[in-house]
Amino acid sequence: MTSPNTPYVIGHGTDVHRFDHGQPCRLACLEWPGEAGLAGHSDGDAAAHAACDALLSAAGLGDLGSNYGTDRPEWAGASGAALLAETARRVRDAGWAIGNVSVQVVGNRPRIGSRRAEAEAAMAAAVGAPVRLSATTTDGLGFTGRGEGVAATAVALLYQP
Repeated sequence: MTSPNTPYVIGHGTDVHRFDHGQPCRLACLEWPGEAGLAGHSDGDAAAHAACDALLSAAGLGDLGSNYGTDRPEWAGASGAALLAETARRVRDAGWAIGNVSVQVVGNRPRIGSRRAEAEAAMAAAVGAPVRLSATTTDGLGFTGRGEGVAATAVALLYQP
């Protein structure tokens, strides 16, 4: 638990989703036409979900599952942007301001580079603070390297306004 004098806190989030070829691909608050979708209770947006987990963790508000889990039917099919916006609202209601969020997507597809700025803008609009996005592969190793899904990690910085 943070003390009343803690001016800054950080949180870390991780999310993983397998590909579901029957779903549209939504990642980093964007649709990716022609790419396999991601399975999940909501839209499977691993980047947005990792960002939510980082924000919730930093604020001491639990995690994605405890806030929007499969036992919460009202969040079924929710977009990553909707989850991020709601999470940012909850974080601010808990007395924190959001400094920034940094997200890294791990996977072979979709290729993030050409749409990085667009994805950062979409995620930042949902969060109401700067979001930076990077991507990497695992050089053929593990489930992401075999093209079975996508993983994402995120870090969020919160401060007391």
